Amino acid sequence: MRLTLKHQIILAPAVVLLLMALLLGFLQYTYWDLSRKREEARNIGTVFVSLAEAELATQRMHSLLMQIGDEPLVDIRCFNELDGLYEHIEGATGRILALLPLPERSQALLRQAVSDLNPERGINVDRFNAAIVMLRPELNSLSTLIQRQREKLRGLHSQDIDELVAHTAFVSIVVLGSAILIGIFLSMFFGRSILRRIKQLSDSAGRIVLGDLTPPPAPVQVHDELDALALSINQMTDRLLRVVGTEKLLEGAEEERRRIAMDIHDQTLSDLASVLRGIQDVKSEGTCRNEAARIEEDLQRAIGNLRDVMENLHPQTLDILGLGPALESHLERHLNKDDMPAYHLYVSPRIDALALSRTIRLALYRIALEAIHNVIKHAGASRYEVNLDRRENVLLLSVEDNGSGFDPSVLRGSGHRGLYNIQERAKAIGAEVFWGASRFTSGTRFELILPLPSTD
Repeated sequence: MRLTLKHQIILAPAVVLLLMALLLGFLQYTYWDLSRKREEARNIGTVFVSLAEAELATQRMHSLLMQIGDEPLVDIRCFNELDGLYEHIEGATGRILALLPLPERSQALLRQAVSDLNPERGINVDRFNAAIVMLRPELNSLSTLIQRQREKLRGLHSQDIDELVAHTAFVSIVVLGSAILIGIFLSMFFGRSILRRIKQLSDSAGRIVLGDLTPPPAPVQVHDELDALALSINQMTDRLLRVVGTEKLLEGAEEERRRIAMDIHDQTLSDLASVLRGIQDVKSEGTCRNEAARIEEDLQRAIGNLRDVMENLHPQTLDILGLGPALESHLERHLNKDDMPAYHLYVSPRIDALALSRTIRLALYRIALEAIHNVIKHAGASRYEVNLDRRENVLLLSVEDNGSGFDPSVLRGSGHRGLYNIQERAKAIGAEVFWGASRFTSGTRFELILPLPSTD
């Protein structure tokens, strides 16, 4: 399925933008992963600091408890200091429990030790010492664990950063290079295709302007704007052909009228003038049987010439009997002579069943006579065949001779009025004409192909 023209134009930038979006997504994911690792490193650092803070506060509290144990009364300043140290221990352990995943036993032990160190529950040195003895080993083990994790993360973090930068740079270069190459390839591919089709349409329009009314091939289906333009040019050229064909037919009709007028002037009027002179001679010399017979012959000849003129203007047999009998009548009356080439006429019985319009029948009749006239006048043939047949949904008219042959390239030249008239008459009725080699050993084969409606 062909893409529309606007989709072909935007496909290349759309693919490039898609690849850029994928690259941005990859970079965003990489940054998120790096941020997650940095957050983990910050949490471990916070836990390490909290452990150090809890350890220092525990040591200070232990020293302070030793002083309190030697004195019978507790100084208010010692109580306040114990309360401050407890806040440090409570805050540090709270951060540790929030940021570090610990087994339930360790969590319960830390909470119990912190609860026992609360001065608000009373100053009980034995309870405090027991809590410190329980808390300090746990803090030391956690400090050792966190230190190993920090060292491990420090090495991995530095290694991950280097690998991440190298990996990100490599992927970015690959994606950017691929996007550029794909964009250039798609632009060149669709650009060349569009430019080639535009050039074909431009060449067709140029040929039409120069007088070559050969229409560009019409697309089977209209997929985009250029197909619609090609179809429009094809239809425009077809209509222009019909208009030009009509003009040429009018010119041909005018030429035919001029020729008929000359025939009437040169032949028929001359015959009638001869008859008039004969009548005048008879009037002046008296009755003469021989002169009367001669006048009668002249009148018969004049009448025959007038009938020929009428037949050339419009063959009556074409309207009365049809196309095939009209051709047969013309060949029998005018071309069945000893000094003329032998001929064979075949008209398929299926032709009579065709509902051809009067214009088409007259055009086919004129074209057939013009082709036969060309054989007699120019081919130097001793035999020719005329066939009128129907093949599937086309009507086929062919005239084939064994003459000297014919070069179809002369159609592009001038001075071949008869051939040009054949082409224009054929275009006017929507038919195509061809000249090629004859099936005889020499000569030319003329073919006319007229498409017929499928309902015929």
